[in-house]
Amino acid sequence: MYKLLVRPILFFFDAEVIHHFVFKLLSIKGKVPGFKSLLRLLFNYKHKSLERTLFGVHFKNPVGLAAGFDKDAKLIDELSCFGFGFIEIGTLTPRPQPGNDKPRLFRLPQDSALINRMGFNNLGVLAAVERLKRGKADVVIGGNIGKNKDTPNDKAFSDYMECFEALYPFVDYFVVNVSSPNTPGLRELQDKEPLKRLLMHVKGLSKSKEKVKPVLLKIAPDLTQSQLDDIVEILKETKTDGVIATNTTISRDGLQTLPEEVSQLGAGGLSGKPLTKRATEVIAYLRKALGQGYPIIGVGGIMTVEDAIEKLEAGADLVQIYTGFIYEGPAFVKRINKAVKNQVSVSR
Repeated sequence: MYKLLVRPILFFFDAEVIHHFVFKLLSIKGKVPGFKSLLRLLFNYKHKSLERTLFGVHFKNPVGLAAGFDKDAKLIDELSCFGFGFIEIGTLTPRPQPGNDKPRLFRLPQDSALINRMGFNNLGVLAAVERLKRGKADVVIGGNIGKNKDTPNDKAFSDYMECFEALYPFVDYFVVNVSSPNTPGLRELQDKEPLKRLLMHVKGLSKSKEKVKPVLLKIAPDLTQSQLDDIVEILKETKTDGVIATNTTISRDGLQTLPEEVSQLGAGGLSGKPLTKRATEVIAYLRKALGQGYPIIGVGGIMTVEDAIEKLEAGADLVQIYTGFIYEGPAFVKRINKAVKNQVSVSR
């Protein structure tokens, strides 16, 4: 139904325009009595075997919505009705910023992929906090935090700290995002010493609170093996609570879309099917290097139920979807959860 009828209509329009249209529609429909109950009836799937506890946080199932979909925490209540075990908001910055010039979000249907160069467009962390205060959904919320575009890297830690302080009462875990390719110079913070200092600052702030909240790191898929080894060393040394692998890629290798068409779209992070293999490789490498028990959230190229299972088998404890949710539709979360439950039953 979705792929045959709904998706072709949605894909007829500009990707960012339709994203905002769907958000507006869900916001309006969400106020209609019974609408959210209907969504939960259609798309939720619960089973005890799906529950997970990581870094002290209990998840009702292992499928989350990745950061970037609901940057400003506008639809936490509505999106939670689609069966997600957790929702990650952001990336949020201290001050509002418009992001990069439009158009900046593109579909590559032949590749089941997206290219985005949004540039941390968001209304600012304080606006998100006001929405979180009004939220009623019983769902785990992650806060993905970053720096403003005009904040120099040597001052970046102050932006992350400001976002942490503002979000602290309202989210269950934090994600330090230094891996987006769309903010100039941001990925330089993945270098060994800057990253170590940044994580130590954020972890130190968390430890100073009455209730310590987990701090995770989100990394790029484009890191070399030696860079991944540095990441592993830093995660251990700073006692960071978990890692999210991976963000979007700057690679354009192996695309079915004509090179001239891809070139015309310009720079940006690529997500979707072309990222599937690399993201799984990074997860597997991290699992081997970090050992069993270290929390890993797998994201990147989960376009089928089998992709999600593969991420979990490679070593991910939880998975997140974004591009797959757009291409596969609202029932995708339920299908993954059913498959995970069946996998657990077979393994027993």
